Amino acid sequence: MSGPTPAAPAINVVIADDQATVREPLAMVLALAGDIQVVATAANGREAVEAVAENPVDVVLMDLRMPGMDGTEATRRLSRTHPNVAVVVLTTFADDDSIMAALSAGARGYLTKNAGREDIARAIRAAAAGQSVLDNEVRTRLLATVTGAQRSAPVRELPADLTPREREVLALIGQGLPNRAIAERLFISEATVKTHINNLFAKAHIRDRADAVRRAISAGLA
Repeated sequence: MSGPTPAAPAINVVIADDQATVREPLAMVLALAGDIQVVATAANGREAVEAVAENPVDVVLMDLRMPGMDGTEATRRLSRTHPNVAVVVLTTFADDDSIMAALSAGARGYLTKNAGREDIARAIRAAAAGQSVLDNEVRTRLLATVTGAQRSAPVRELPADLTPREREVLALIGQGLPNRAIAERLFISEATVKTHINNLFAKAHIRDRADAVRRAISAGLA
């Protein structure tokens, strides 16, 4: 007779926010989720990067506007040095520049601080599983940005010679996934993902990752 199924390991989280009145209550609330463990808190981006280096971390909840190193730069550094760690932005700012900068830096999710406890917990679980999460307000702004760009200067259609795999990669970029997560999703190496990205960027004349997100949304891939 088999014994009880072992519980899944907790998702280890770092909370980075310059306001203690946000960090501490959020840590207590997430602890109630049962499957989420806050292993460290940080008051700025540099502390967040250090916390990831010193602890086993799955997800960082990252504010954007913090003193010293901001959340966007911290996300960029973590994407480079700890690509297995998912960053979910949790901020009061939902302007186009902030959203695109965070996604370009490698954030896997973007929530505003209007998000409720369950929304944040779901986003953490999704990010830990390699999925992307954008709240409704952020997705609406991204779609509006694409629509506005199409009116003023139509977004180029994707070229016909993109391979099915290149389209898959573009779709996953559009969902906010970093290269490592794309590789895991498609069961290919990260080096192969980079090759596909280089090829599709060249074929489609895509400038950067933020432009790729816009193009994916415009093409209905994300």
